[in-house]
Amino acid sequence: MIIALKQKNKKIESPRETAEILYSILRKEGEIDKDKEHFWVIGLNARNYIEYIELVSLGILDANLVHPRETFRMAVMKGVASLILGHNHPSGKAEPSNADIEITKRLIKAGKILGIEVLDHIVIERTKSKKYYSFKEHNLI
Repeated sequence: MIIALKQKNKKIESPRETAEILYSILRKEGEIDKDKEHFWVIGLNARNYIEYIELVSLGILDANLVHPRETFRMAVMKGVASLILGHNHPSGKAEPSNADIEITKRLIKAGKILGIEVLDHIVIERTKSKKYYSFKEHNLI
């Protein structure tokens, strides 16, 4: 599902800025869906301007099914240069799980094959805390 926001055509310049965008999306969700894991993809052009934001998967409280096929489908169709991945941890801290790290590695490999760079993966906590974890800031990307 493509998300229509004011952020379209906005240049991404930092992980914090990306986290703020994800928080703004999550704030607009209904109360029931706020307690589920969301996995978003932000497609960027060659100058890091947002081309689209897509909700790729809506999971359950503590899990989400993510696959390269769905993650890169819109990226290929829109011809973007790079992606920023994002998801939330509704029931815990922003630090990534082992599963988060593994799927990120897998998506980076898929992106290399397709020629679409994964720039970062941002994990956010509950909407009120505004804490986030950037794979790039922690040298995992």
